[in-house]
Amino acid sequence: MLDIKFIRENKDIVKAAATKKHIEVDVDRLIELDEERRKRISTLEEKKAEQNTVSEEIAQITDQGEREHLITKMKMLKDVITGEENDLREVMKEWQYLMVRIPNIPDMSVPEGESDADNKEIRKWGEIREFNFEPKDHIELMTNLNMVDFERGTKIAGFRGHILKGDAVALQSALFQFVQDQFKEKGFTLTIVPSLLNKESFIGTGILPQSEEDLYKTQDDTYLAGTGEVGMMGYHMDEVLDRKDFPMKFLAYSPCFRREAGSHGKDTKGLMRVHEFYKLEQIVICEASHETSVKLHEEITENSEKIMQALNIPYHVVINSGGDLGLGQVKKYDIEGWVPSEKKYRETHSSSYFHDFQTRRLNIKYKDEDGKSKFAHSLNNTAIASPRILIHIVENNQNEDGSINVPQVLQKYMGKDIIKNDDNKTQTSQT
Repeated sequence: MLDIKFIRENKDIVKAAATKKHIEVDVDRLIELDEERRKRISTLEEKKAEQNTVSEEIAQITDQGEREHLITKMKMLKDVITGEENDLREVMKEWQYLMVRIPNIPDMSVPEGESDADNKEIRKWGEIREFNFEPKDHIELMTNLNMVDFERGTKIAGFRGHILKGDAVALQSALFQFVQDQFKEKGFTLTIVPSLLNKESFIGTGILPQSEEDLYKTQDDTYLAGTGEVGMMGYHMDEVLDRKDFPMKFLAYSPCFRREAGSHGKDTKGLMRVHEFYKLEQIVICEASHETSVKLHEEITENSEKIMQALNIPYHVVINSGGDLGLGQVKKYDIEGWVPSEKKYRETHSSSYFHDFQTRRLNIKYKDEDGKSKFAHSLNNTAIASPRILIHIVENNQNEDGSINVPQVLQKYMGKDIIKNDDNKTQTSQT
């Protein structure tokens, strides 16, 4: 959330930010409401001050007639104050509705564009493998090796359901252990955060109200998170942090849930776009400095690039266009790994910084060197997300006979260097 003072003083900048992000919000109406809000607050404070004065006078008056006159005046003031409070409450409802829909200001380096189709490549890594045979897709590879069961997964979970089996489970476990080991020396605190969370945490991170259609909501007015960022940012809600602990770095593990409501007709088969998955997320809280945020943004992006490099998956990094930014993001990079069967790059990681957009909503503060209270800055980035990353691993490491070479860095966790049919039990027939 932006400071209302900033919005009033930089109306054109805020409007331009909304235009660049392709977000519709009435900035002029918000400013009108803010003027009314401030006037009503001032009037209410004057009436309450008058009420206090009359109360003091009543306590000192001994004349019964005059005392009754002041009591009548007090009752009238009370009715006026009640009316003013009700009016202010109505104004505040619309004011708050618009405030949480005002987008953050994107960085000047963010390119123009309406969607991810307009993202711009800034670098690439690795050599795209040239196969001397026609590469299979992950669905065929993993099904033949009894690593996944889509048919039974759909039977018990519905559309996009799947069951990982055998070496797929071992491969996913190896991945998460490998990634955790990579972060041991980087100053990150490993956490396991809840996925079932209250609404305040989603509003605080900016996921609500923008992405409500993509969330699963329970009958208890709680939501299932699509990222560990939500729980980890809510962890320090309404706290004053110690500046000497900055930057605070967390590696949060959580199951994640997304309805994929906006992806009708996209990736309807396989593991690319599923409703339930698992993720290790980098979350960073730091001092309120643009330079520090930019430095840490590059750092957490590099952390994920090193993982892709260790797995030997060719990838490129794109800077996201304005239309592909969320409500609170100042800037975002996507890392996209090469998928041989599709002959294109597909997203594996997303790295963002927010300035104080999230921390202002969540009321996460610290005191600077001069003792002045400030809202901290926040960042986040995927460390690893599965099962999507399994697509890139199995397809890039497949052999002509359908076996899969285990990436060298995962072999000590897997206890093998190749996945082949001999290692897996044949599928049992369905009843």
